[in-house]
Amino acid sequence: MGQLKKILREQILAEMTYERQMSDEEIADLIDRKMDACLEEQLGEFPLTLGERLKLHRELFDSFRRLDILQELVDDPRVTEIMVNGPDQVFVETGGKIGRWEKSFESREQLEDLIQQIVSSVNRIVNTSTPLANARLSDGSRVHVVLEPIALNGPILTIRKFPEPVTMERLMEYGSISKEAADLLKTLVAARYNIFVSGGTGAGKTTLLNALSEFIPSGERVITIEDAAELQLSHIENLVRLETRDANAEGAGAIGIGELIRAALRMRPEPHHYEIVRFRA
Repeated sequence: MGQLKKILREQILAEMTYERQMSDEEIADLIDRKMDACLEEQLGEFPLTLGERLKLHRELFDSFRRLDILQELVDDPRVTEIMVNGPDQVFVETGGKIGRWEKSFESREQLEDLIQQIVSSVNRIVNTSTPLANARLSDGSRVHVVLEPIALNGPILTIRKFPEPVTMERLMEYGSISKEAADLLKTLVAARYNIFVSGGTGAGKTTLLNALSEFIPSGERVITIEDAAELQLSHIENLVRLETRDANAEGAGAIGIGELIRAALRMRPEPHHYEIVRFRA
């Protein structure tokens, strides 16, 4: 299966057009045509059951349009973090426990292609000159990339998944916060007090910010400023989402948190709007 997948991937890449963005349907049709031709030519060498054929089609499609072998981990609600330490080592966190995954990337190039696909989708750049990058997936999952020469056993890819936003009510049910503390925070948010939320990795800063946002009146104007957009403020209609931008390949065009704060002050400034600034040290 691995050899057949490699052959098909090379044939599909050779026929893909880069003059325009191919749709998902066009990619799927191209995969089907190449699979039919290849299996017909080499029927004896690569006999496949229907289940194996469907699995191969899905894996090929994921490699071009989704997250390759990692897609099944992203789709698994039990997995909370994915840690890729080079092409040969993939670790996952499930239920608070970390273990090594049985699958790995076929080559370093396959992993590097996936990383470039992720960072380019949010207009970020990562290479040996700029070996660190923060990005996000379409579902809001946080992505961090470290390449050589910083990562000695790289490329390193870490994906932190976020479940559906946790409400303050659920935090109280979990025993994470008392009703008295929740009531006080509700009053502070409604009164537009400055609130500083800090903590270590995985402490729940984003979870708490999302929970606090439910106390913002739905008619208010809200501006969020993040280095990687992860907040989920679904009940706010008048919402502006701003995200920092790294410098381009020439070292120009970077836009930081400070510049976005200044821009927010020109978008109907206090006391008429809420401003949420979120960044990682």
